[in-house]
Amino acid sequence: MGIPLEDIENAVEQLPKEQLKKFREWFEKFDAKNWDKKIKHDSESGKFDELVNNALKEHLAKRNTRL
Repeated sequence: MGIPLEDIENAVEQLPKEQLKKFREWFEKFDAKNWDKKIKHDSESGKFDELVNNALKEHLAKRNTRL
């Protein structure tokens, strides 16, 4: 169930500047960690296989663009 989003928003709005800075830093790490888990899961499940195979075909056919 958890805490209602509105309560979290209200609490964040009331944080003093230094605590808000610490919260922001914590949240960036938290968000990045969750993103990494999602990408790993998607990769291991084969979600990207078609994209990777198409990119490799384009590269081998020399139809790719250098970045």
